[in-house]
Amino acid sequence: MTNFTDLISIFITILYMVASVLFIRGIKLLGKADTARKGNLLSSVGMIIAVVTVLAEKEVRDSFTLTDVLHNGYLYVIVAVIIGSIIGAIWAKKVEMTGMPQLVALFNGFGGLSSLLVALTQYLNSDHAEPFEGITLGLTIAIGAIAFTGSVVAWGKLSGKMFKKSVSIPGKNVINAILALAGLVGIFLYAFSGDAIGVGEIGFIGIAIVTATYLILGLTMVVTIGGGDMPVIISLLNAFSGLAAAFAGLAITNSVLVVSGCLVGTSGLILTLIMCKAMNRKLYSLLFGTFGGSSSKKGEGSGKEPVAMSVEDAYLILEAASSVVFIPGYGMAVAQAQHAVKELADKLEENGAEVNFAIHPVAGRMPGHMNVLLAEANVPYEQLKTADEMNPQMPNTDVAIVIGANDVVNPSAVDDETSPLYGMPIINAFEARTVFVLKRGKGTGFSGIENPLFTNDNTVMIYGDAKQTVSSLVSEFDDA
Repeated sequence: MTNFTDLISIFITILYMVASVLFIRGIKLLGKADTARKGNLLSSVGMIIAVVTVLAEKEVRDSFTLTDVLHNGYLYVIVAVIIGSIIGAIWAKKVEMTGMPQLVALFNGFGGLSSLLVALTQYLNSDHAEPFEGITLGLTIAIGAIAFTGSVVAWGKLSGKMFKKSVSIPGKNVINAILALAGLVGIFLYAFSGDAIGVGEIGFIGIAIVTATYLILGLTMVVTIGGGDMPVIISLLNAFSGLAAAFAGLAITNSVLVVSGCLVGTSGLILTLIMCKAMNRKLYSLLFGTFGGSSSKKGEGSGKEPVAMSVEDAYLILEAASSVVFIPGYGMAVAQAQHAVKELADKLEENGAEVNFAIHPVAGRMPGHMNVLLAEANVPYEQLKTADEMNPQMPNTDVAIVIGANDVVNPSAVDDETSPLYGMPIINAFEARTVFVLKRGKGTGFSGIENPLFTNDNTVMIYGDAKQTVSSLVSEFDDA
């Protein structure tokens, strides 16, 4: 006959399954803009269930008196959860869309750091590790350390607070290989030493080696990666943070942590591969090469100056257009112009024009950056088109409006074999009858690569703050 303790254990298992299902369903709903909020909510509910269940599982046979709570440390856990929730809510609420990529980078880093700390805590609380536990703890520390320091570097690059200039490490791949091998030796020493815990013991030395080497490896691996690859590296670091959580779940035998970690790890890796494909890049070259910061010979050789146009003249062209495509980039986020763009799109539709938005996977500083911005402005999801969907229609498009984008519309990717972008699928804005480029100045994009689109015969530049420019165009329609 099943006793009460067995029933509680069964109930806890069911709660873990419910949490896992909510995670899976939540990620599924995040795939579409109109269901993303619901997906985020379901995932949050699943996390609450998982956290409460983990805490309850450890003391299913005891009554939860105040003394038990204080003695077992639950009060500190509850206080930490409350403080963390308040900080997270305020931070997420106040962050500007231009700061969202670096916030996501830090979240990835915090995920890796938490897994690392879980592994270190498990080490401190165990007499000695069996080989399997030792290997999983070591891998948790290794991957979590890379995710943490790598994400901090990505945050510094995106925010402009660290590593503003490109960094080159002589013999980077050799150094990284030595660090990785030394860390693996550390894992081996810990997993197979059989020593008790203590400073000076072989197991302790192994843990110290793997922690130190992989913290450094996260730094050296990411610091040399150029700005053009930042959206991809954020996806990869997200995958690392999930993978670290999965290994942590194996180490502490927690099934829901394994499930959630695997979900984050695999979805992050899939997104990384999608982003690499969108840039015609190999994951190998991303990790062991560099990108950006160099110009093509074609871009350097053209002495032609871009042609500028006033808002009033641009309005006359838009007023006669029957099809318009907006191509947003990070400049739209900087100017916070998404709501003004939505107003202009509405005016164009009222004027009889067909309006679409061409979204490149690596536009912005993180995956889906432009989709989030436009969803915030209530742009209909069906108007958001991929490059594959829009490129066949581009030759019949009257006006393509490029807002702060650079690399994702650079024709060098198509016709200049000397360009670092060559072979990267782009949005073929240059094929439109007229191209408006909204930029603050004549500088290059985040990768530092010149864009010959700006000097094409069918391209005109509208310099200034994108939000003010688009708002002025809206005013022209209102005054007409």
